[in-house]
Amino acid sequence: MAGLDPEDWSGIRAMGHQMLDALFDRMEHVGEGPVWRPMPQAARDELRTGFPAEGTSLEELHERFTELVIPYGNGNTHPGFMGWVHGAGTPVGMLAEMLAGGMNANCGGRSHAANEVEREVIRWALSMVGMPEDGSGCLVTGSSMANFISIITASRARDPSLRRHGVGQSRMVGYAATTAHGCLPRAFDLAGFGSEALRRVPVTGDHRMDLAALRQMITEDRQSGLVPFMVAGTAGTVDCGAIDDLQGIEAIARENGLWFHVDAAFGALACLSSRLKAQLSGIEKADSLAFDFHKWAQVPYDAGCVLVRNRELHAAAFAQSLDYLTREARGLASGAPWFCDFGPDLSRGFRALKVWMTLGHYGSQRMGQMVEECCDVAQHLARRVQATPGLVLLAPVTLNIVCFGIEGLSDQDVSELVQDLHESGVAAPSTTRINGRLAVRAAIVNHRTTTVDTDRMLDAVIALAADRRG
Repeated sequence: MAGLDPEDWSGIRAMGHQMLDALFDRMEHVGEGPVWRPMPQAARDELRTGFPAEGTSLEELHERFTELVIPYGNGNTHPGFMGWVHGAGTPVGMLAEMLAGGMNANCGGRSHAANEVEREVIRWALSMVGMPEDGSGCLVTGSSMANFISIITASRARDPSLRRHGVGQSRMVGYAATTAHGCLPRAFDLAGFGSEALRRVPVTGDHRMDLAALRQMITEDRQSGLVPFMVAGTAGTVDCGAIDDLQGIEAIARENGLWFHVDAAFGALACLSSRLKAQLSGIEKADSLAFDFHKWAQVPYDAGCVLVRNRELHAAAFAQSLDYLTREARGLASGAPWFCDFGPDLSRGFRALKVWMTLGHYGSQRMGQMVEECCDVAQHLARRVQATPGLVLLAPVTLNIVCFGIEGLSDQDVSELVQDLHESGVAAPSTTRINGRLAVRAAIVNHRTTTVDTDRMLDAVIALAADRRG
C-alpha cells in the first residue's frame, strides 16, 4: 500500500523545524530589504517545470521556495507597503495556520471542536460591532464573498420564492454610494440581478452618500415599477476611507422597508477603538455586515467574515436538505445548523483558528491601540503633505488613508512616479482618483508601519517629482 506518510519521521521533523526557523528569521527582519521587487523572467521560467511524474525531496522544494518565491512576494508584510488595504500578518497567525493545517478540519458541518471555535469567533465579531450575539455569521474568503452572501440573504428575505423560481423579472434593486467597492455591483451581477440593479447614489463633498439623493432615487424607482430591497452603507471607502452616515442610511432603510447592509471591509476594526468607534455609529443596527479579519486585524489571508442579525433569515437563504447530509440528533452528524447552512461553501477550511489565536493572544485593547496608531501615522503623513510645497491633500483623512496630489505633474506622470517608487523598493503606495484627479494613495494598515516609513515614502515622492519637473 503506497501511503504518503514518511518512513523516517525524524527527517521531516528536522526539516519542519528548519522551515519554521527560516520563516521566523524572515518575519523578524522583514523591514530590512526592499518592499517589492519585480520577478525576473528567469525565475518565472524556473518555476515552469511541468507536472512532475517523480517526486522531489522536501529539501529541494524548500530551496526552490526560498530562491524563487520568497524574494518576490507582493510586499504586504513590509512596513513600507501602503498601497492597498492588506494586513501584514503576525507570528501568532502564522503558527495558527500551521496548527490548522495539521488538523485538516472540514468546517462545512458536523459536530467537532473546530466549528465551536468558529462559533466563538462569530460571537466575538457580533460583540465587536454591537450586533446581537444571537445573530449568525460565518468566515469566508473575504469581503467580496461576505457582501455576496449578504445580498443573497437580503433578496431572499424580501422574496423567498427566488430560491425556487430564480430572479426572473423581479426588477429588484439595491443602493450604494458611487464610492462603494466594486465587489457590490459584481455581487448583484453574480446574484442574477445584473450590476445595473445596484443603483449608485451620488456622494457629498466629504465623499459620503448623499441621503437626499438616496431618498429621491428610492421614490423614483418605485414609481418606475422597480422593487427596492436593500441599501448598503460603507464604513471605510476603498478610495479615501470615508464613512457613510450609517445612522442616516439605517433610518431611510427602515422608513422604506429595506434591508440595511454595511460593507466595513477594514473599517469594522475601528469599533475596537474608544476614540474612533463613534464614527461608525449605526453599524450595530445593520441587518448584515461584511468585513475582513485579514485586513486591519492582521490575521493571515484569507479570513473574511459575514454577520447577519436574523439567524433564521440567513439560514433560509442557503440551507438545503439532502439525503447524504442528514443532520442527526447526536453523533458526528449532529450540531445543526452547520456553517454550510449560512453560505455556498460545503468544503471549508479551519479559518477560525488563526482568528481565535490572533485576537485571543493580543486582546481587544491592544488591537484597538494598533488601529489608533495606524490612524496616528496617517495623520502625521497628512500634516507633512499639507506642509510640503507642491503637494496637496485631496480628501479628508477619516481613518487611515491619505490621498494627495502632486502639483505640476500630469496624471500620467503621477502614475509613472508611483511605478518608479515601487521598483525602487523604498515604498509601495497605490493610486486612486479623487474628484477626477489621480492621487497617490497611502493606506496605513500594516501594524509595522511607523512615521519613519511614511517619511521615507514621502521624501522619495518629493525627490522623484522634482526629477520629473526638471
